Amino acid sequence: MSNISGKSAFVTGSTKGIGLAIAEALAGRGAKVFICARGQEQLDKTIKTLSERYPGKIAGAACDVRGHEQIHAAISEANAKFGGLHILINNAGIGKFSNVEQMAVEDWDATIETNLNGVFYCCHTAIPLMKKSGGGYIINIGSLAGKNAFPGGAAYNASKFGLIGFSEALMQEVRHDNIRVSYIMPGSVNTEFGRGGEQDPATTWKLLSSDVAQVVVNLLEMDPRALASRVELRPSRPPK
Repeated sequence: MSNISGKSAFVTGSTKGIGLAIAEALAGRGAKVFICARGQEQLDKTIKTLSERYPGKIAGAACDVRGHEQIHAAISEANAKFGGLHILINNAGIGKFSNVEQMAVEDWDATIETNLNGVFYCCHTAIPLMKKSGGGYIINIGSLAGKNAFPGGAAYNASKFGLIGFSEALMQEVRHDNIRVSYIMPGSVNTEFGRGGEQDPATTWKLLSSDVAQVVVNLLEMDPRALASRVELRPSRPPK
């Protein structure tokens, strides 16, 4: 029996890039998917497009993961609409790159609040609902920058290093509640987010969003007795 079909999922940052690919992959395998992002217009377009492909399986709400009340409202809405919550994908993230001395305080705050606080807010709200649903799976989308620091990356590195610690502690906290926790650490992914921008998918050496989505599916489909708690995902042939 599939670990995805018939389950309900909440995916943050899911109107483009990795989040959209994950939402599509889950819906394509029979999950009911609640998407969210900050921009209402893009969210409405994405809901319309996905609903045409996967009738009755898509819902969503505009929310900023930096706001605990917004997240609580959105996850509660997803739980009510789909009659439970089984899968949480914390994908929303931003990158502000600057030397510490020159970095605007607002950019530091936005990075930590989005990439780390937002994950806490989502998990804090979702875990009690997952327990009521009989268990679940939380997958956090990190980065290889979570273990490889680089100049200009202090804020981003701090958020992703922190995500690793958070994920590993959470994994141990909820494992006996039938909730599994994994985090994925992709290298360069061919999205607008990446430094250098998006490239032609047919010729790029970078990972595609669908590659990350495939890992999410693979994790969810594993037998519940097994837990691949950390996955490092790299382009197989980066530039020399």
